[in-house]
Amino acid sequence: MAFFVMFRNVPAPSAKGNAMKKLLGTTAALVLAAAAPAMACDAPIKVGVLHSLSGTMAISETTLKDTMVMLIDQQNAAGGVLGCELEAVVVDPASDWPLFAEKARELLTVHEVDVIFGNWTSVSRKSVLPVIEELNGLLFYPVQYEGEESSKNVFYTGAAPNQQAIPATDYFLEELEVEKFALLGTDYVYPRTTNNILESYLQQKGIAADDIFVNYTPFGHSDWSKIVSDVVALGADGKKVGVISTINGDANVGFYKELAAAGISADDIPVVAFSVGEEELAGLDTTNLVGHLAAWNYFQSAESEANEGWVEAWKATMGEERVTNDPMEAHYIGFNMWVNAATAAGTTDVDAVRTAMYGQEFPNLTGGTAVMLPNHHLAKPVLIGEIQEDGQFDIISQTSEVPGDAWTDYLPESAVLKSDWAELGCGMYNTETSTCVQIKSNY
Repeated sequence: MAFFVMFRNVPAPSAKGNAMKKLLGTTAALVLAAAAPAMACDAPIKVGVLHSLSGTMAISETTLKDTMVMLIDQQNAAGGVLGCELEAVVVDPASDWPLFAEKARELLTVHEVDVIFGNWTSVSRKSVLPVIEELNGLLFYPVQYEGEESSKNVFYTGAAPNQQAIPATDYFLEELEVEKFALLGTDYVYPRTTNNILESYLQQKGIAADDIFVNYTPFGHSDWSKIVSDVVALGADGKKVGVISTINGDANVGFYKELAAAGISADDIPVVAFSVGEEELAGLDTTNLVGHLAAWNYFQSAESEANEGWVEAWKATMGEERVTNDPMEAHYIGFNMWVNAATAAGTTDVDAVRTAMYGQEFPNLTGGTAVMLPNHHLAKPVLIGEIQEDGQFDIISQTSEVPGDAWTDYLPESAVLKSDWAELGCGMYNTETSTCVQIKSNY
């Protein structure tokens, strides 16, 4: 699909001297000297933080709340935005998907936040979507997702399938010579849509339908013995089996424990996960997981000056035992782009900020540059990491920046679609009929 990228130059001040200011020199402080009109500050600029702090997704989302609080504190230490202090408004939707919608409405109507950073699962994002579109809110969504969506009220700073699922599958096919695939996921929209794309992609690559095993389990699932047994049986004919995991939340703990209990190593049946990062591994005994994989756009082990400063500041703030992960980097990029856009626009007004977001660039933590595209997705590198005993990842594959694709090329009904909110003002433009059609729902 085609992408149209416009670039906006934002002046940046010099870096500061001490450790915290050094970090800010590569993050939010880049825009504080931008020549934009000042906003009259009779109240703080409110930033909504919509992440589960309880329930099955708290294992993943609590860290993202902490990330946002730290980013806001850093920005306030550097002078705020448009001369105004930022105020974090934190709510807990408690891993309850309808409650996400209620909390989003509360953030926008009661607390009157200027922007929201939040959600993890796609089902929670789908719950929030009608609310922010009705009220013209702005959501930065930081987690890999299934694509097949483009809202003018959402900036998708996590990976689309072509920035995670497809490259990981290619790695299995080309590097590990996997011949049979077990697609294991939690039972909701992200795994089902992603696996639908992957089934089509694998069959286009010559993998027979009978060589693809698909299974879904509920959130918090704990008994994995039968499923792991089924995966093992898939390779009874001697063909190489690989697992592509879209299992979310604390269900991952039981899944990896069952793999270890069954004596399955990465050499036997490699697993590549799309929702397991450093935070999830921190709660596991990784001794028997060495060699299994994850595909993300960032790992804590990335070697760059920006990442060194980010990790140092995170640990200094949160404790030496706390780790960083990919969705944190997505918030890091999204938050700083929002700061840049608000500064360039001279206001936090949603429509003005949206326009200023197109073409925004910001250094990512892996040594490259993230770019916001007119389809509300980022250009990001794709990394594949191998689990180490210390719970970190050895980066074994890394691409240059890949433009995120809102609509996959591997489903016929989506291959003809593109999203371009800057020039076409449309998130679902049919290139065959040259018409903008109503956004379809995958929920």
